[in-house]
Amino acid sequence: MPEIAAPAKGTRPEGTLTEAQASQKVREMFTQIAPRYDLLNHLLSLQLDRLWRARTSRILKPILNRPDAKVLDLCCGTGDLALSLASAGQARIIGADFAHPMLVQANEKSAPRTTFLEADALHLPFADNSFDLLTAAFGFRNLANYEDGLREMFRLLKPGGTLAILEFTEPPDGVLGALYRWYFRNVLPRIGALLSGDREAYTYLPRSVSRFFRPAQLASLMQSVGYASINYRVWTMGTVALHTATRPQ
Repeated sequence: MPEIAAPAKGTRPEGTLTEAQASQKVREMFTQIAPRYDLLNHLLSLQLDRLWRARTSRILKPILNRPDAKVLDLCCGTGDLALSLASAGQARIIGADFAHPMLVQANEKSAPRTTFLEADALHLPFADNSFDLLTAAFGFRNLANYEDGLREMFRLLKPGGTLAILEFTEPPDGVLGALYRWYFRNVLPRIGALLSGDREAYTYLPRSVSRFFRPAQLASLMQSVGYASINYRVWTMGTVALHTATRPQ
């Protein structure tokens, strides 16, 4: 098996060199594709994105069932994970994203005990030790600095609180992995460009995944930041991983 290259410090869309440029580029891309974002998520994942969010919500249900629990869903996009979390229990959910058009879509789907607000995941407007649970679904990979993102999440978690990151990952070598990569890198960008009108965003997606952490690498970074009880589950032919961890008491 070929050696796995070290992942980038943070996302770097094509044409960007600094964290500020990367962050601005990501915001622009997601602003552009917001109107067709949900349609393309469901279509391009063959509806599996719904399954992954539902499975994540079930795993987090012991926290979500607590009426006093405070939950922050970061990089919430159009709100699908936030709404799934809300439907799985009684906790109050806040969804945060820095792309305003995404939040417009999210607010159109709003549910009881769910609030959406505009905020940057690297600079969040909340006090230390504010949340029992922090989640991010398919958005952590887009941060301009991964370690800073984990530290900001650590700051916001209460001692004993839980972090859950659902993210794409590169599948292992083999026939199924090769087939997935062919679809992800050749078919998906063309369909995404056709339906969204933005080829760049859907070319960025497979490139960002290929440069992102393998599950064990992300677990190692989480440990270096100070998280405990780190665990990850890999689903769907090794293409998606759910990492969970806690802030020590």
